[in-house]
Amino acid sequence: MSRTLPADGLQANVARILEAAGSSAAEAQQVAANLVLANLSGHDSHGVGMLPRYIDAVAEGGLVPNASVKVNLDLGTLMGLDGQHGYGQIVGVQAMELGIARAKQHGSCIFTLASAHHLGRIGHFAEMATAQGLVAMHFVNVLSRPVVAPWGGGDGRFGTNPCCIGIPLAGAEPFVLDYATSRVAQGKMRVAHNKGEQVPDGYLIDERGAPTNDPGVVVVPQGNGLFGALMTFGEHKGYGMAVACELLGGALTGGGTWHRPADTARTVLNGMLTVLIDPAKLGTQKAFDEEAREFIGWLRQSPPGQGFEAVQIAGEPERQARAARRRDGVWVDDATWGEIVAAGAKVGVAVA
Repeated sequence: MSRTLPADGLQANVARILEAAGSSAAEAQQVAANLVLANLSGHDSHGVGMLPRYIDAVAEGGLVPNASVKVNLDLGTLMGLDGQHGYGQIVGVQAMELGIARAKQHGSCIFTLASAHHLGRIGHFAEMATAQGLVAMHFVNVLSRPVVAPWGGGDGRFGTNPCCIGIPLAGAEPFVLDYATSRVAQGKMRVAHNKGEQVPDGYLIDERGAPTNDPGVVVVPQGNGLFGALMTFGEHKGYGMAVACELLGGALTGGGTWHRPADTARTVLNGMLTVLIDPAKLGTQKAFDEEAREFIGWLRQSPPGQGFEAVQIAGEPERQARAARRRDGVWVDDATWGEIVAAGAKVGVAVA
């Protein structure tokens, strides 16, 4: 069972809960808006279903309301930043604002962000950059229960470690490639489990390392108290990308990598390496605009393959979902809604 809710009402309820958990009104609204935008974009895995985990993380002390990004190093075009366990939707935006200003000034900026709580949909940060005409590249690691198996391995050893690339396109909406290096995001398995659905072959292994179609193996402990694991996308190639994200987002940022047994903590920490480039300062803006337009046009001339209506580029499905869900409402399954209501009760908020 499920329900469809208007985005504005859903955002208001989420903000009330966040504020009761200790956030300022402004922070609560910003985090709530980001979560609902993920739902609107079709990424329910990074949407309001994360709220119960955030409330638990605040109670644990691993998520610190009203924290701000701290500048540890500033060399102009190179910055080392610390999220200080603040909401990723806050400190991530603050980091991007700093980086965008430097890239517009100097032509480029590289920054590291360590110890941010769950950054959410990384595409949000790429969209911030492309709106300013900048190219953006993001490499992210995840410090939480290791839920992804290495290629050739039989249990979880690291997180879903997303990679994101945003490229502005003159006179058109941007190209925004945003993906987990696991075959599918962990949050999508939570959604599937809550809906009582099975998943396709090749996504999961169970707690014994055997293939399974049950998303519950990575959501709830199995009979022996162990969890299964997600597989990487693209076999050994996706595995290599996942390791790169761990080394760049975790080791290089100073935020740390995962190399210890799993625990039951609800806190999710991310490290992120971001590279921003201004084509205008690079001197290739005219050629960049023309060549990008010609190439995207060339792609769209391809006749639709079987089962497809047209060739799309990364970012288009999200924009289409936003238009449809703003019109029709945000779908929330009953299990997720029950968890949100329970999260509100923990901080004394009755959710309508």
